[in-house]
Amino acid sequence: MSDISTIWNQTHGDWQMAGAALAAGDDLATAVLISLFTDRVAIPDDAIPDGSTDPRGWWGDDPTTPIGSRLWLIFRGKRTQDTVANAQNYAEEALRWMADDGVIAGSDVYVEWQTPSTLAMRVTLFKNDGTKQTIAFAWVWNGVN
Repeated sequence: MSDISTIWNQTHGDWQMAGAALAAGDDLATAVLISLFTDRVAIPDDAIPDGSTDPRGWWGDDPTTPIGSRLWLIFRGKRTQDTVANAQNYAEEALRWMADDGVIAGSDVYVEWQTPSTLAMRVTLFKNDGTKQTIAFAWVWNGVN
């Protein structure tokens, strides 16, 4: 049975409808969206971008395997290679569970500045059957400093 299809609506994820029912869809794409765009709890050394002490995260997280990514920490990031490196590290960290659990054979993340204010990411998933699936994100970080 397929998962419920999750799509991105400019600022947030949403379930897709198929008439009056929830649409079933691409399980891997849904897993990637949830992994990258759910706020993972910050680690103690992380600088919170809004200056607060709110580490975000999900209240139901298992402390040893939190859900989501720390990509939210780059929201106020400057146009530097450090921001690119952090984005790549956070994405790899968020997707690691998929290989660890045998959902995929592995993944590759590529991050670059697409324009002076847009960070782009390309995620390639290497499936267990030897095929691959690539998902690109640029619109998400449009406006990153």
